[in-house]
Amino acid sequence: MPRFRCVPMPTGTARRFRQTGRDDRGLTLHRRAVDGPGFPCRHCLRLGLPGETMLLGSYDLPHPLGTYWTPSPIFLHADECPRYAAEDEIAPIVLANGLVSIRAYDAAELCLYDLGHVCEGAAVAAPLARALEDPRTRFVNIHTARPGCLLTAVERLG
Repeated sequence: MPRFRCVPMPTGTARRFRQTGRDDRGLTLHRRAVDGPGFPCRHCLRLGLPGETMLLGSYDLPHPLGTYWTPSPIFLHADECPRYAAEDEIAPIVLANGLVSIRAYDAAELCLYDLGHVCEGAAVAAPLARALEDPRTRFVNIHTARPGCLLTAVERLG
């Protein structure tokens, strides 16, 4: 697989959500205590732990722009957390997810339908590698397959 990194939401956006209590739509963030599985934080790219407070709101995806752009519901730790920075590692929130959708996009930010794939999060390495190895791919977004929420963007390194 080519070198890559999972791209979390920017720290400035996470800070703004926490400080204002408002999401990218200007709506009040929902506060939820982790009480079961799920609750994937889009800043540290880890699952919330039981008892932690998470914020739920709408996040304006930075990519793709144009035709395929959409906002996404996301969870974020209510308290500060470190921004995910690992390279060549699939984010824990992807691996822990029961069913994910891999969506590859080209330089014009158009979806490459033939590279799309749905699988268990634990099995994402091979279809992600296939998408990243394709010379048409500029970036990949990985979503939850059932509700369709963005888990993380993925970009090639080097």
